[in-house]
Amino acid sequence: MTVIGDDGLARPTWAATDPLMREYYDTEWGMPVRDERGLFERLSLEAFQSGLSWATILRKRPAFRVAFDDFDPDRVAAYDEGDVARLMGDAGIVRNRRKIEATITNARATRALREEGGLVELVWSFRPASTPAPETYADVPSTSRESVALAKALRGKGFAFVGPTTMFALMEAVGIVDTHLVGSHRRGSSGVWA
Repeated sequence: MTVIGDDGLARPTWAATDPLMREYYDTEWGMPVRDERGLFERLSLEAFQSGLSWATILRKRPAFRVAFDDFDPDRVAAYDEGDVARLMGDAGIVRNRRKIEATITNARATRALREEGGLVELVWSFRPASTPAPETYADVPSTSRESVALAKALRGKGFAFVGPTTMFALMEAVGIVDTHLVGSHRRGSSGVWA
């Protein structure tokens, strides 16, 4: 279920051919993100990815960063209808009004969470006691008990576009769970899971 690259390293097929996806897989996906801005960015991009391919979002990430002020929650929280109109006119990003408005809503919710320990503390509190050990793609879950609970907790704090599948993808991306295939050169590389 993995492909051996010309460098001799085993990767899943989704990260084996496209240079951008390969770089993302090798250096970023599954590595711990424990800062508010970084986590808010990942949460936002996972919401924008809903219904699209991750490669599409990754290619547009530089434009997203410019459009959303480098995902600074304080700046995004201050956006108004003029900013929504500006973003809807930006061909460099995914122009979906509901997702744009959810990002602004989530920035405001991120700010409000600071009084309770913050976004990072809340999201990481849903780290499970163990992580999957998938040998094939069929073994990789799309949700978990923890992702369902995280989605519910975030919605309770005013977040939007945070369903259980999206939250599981976030948990994978930021190292809360390790779903690298057994046999991949990245399995266990986050330092979170042995």
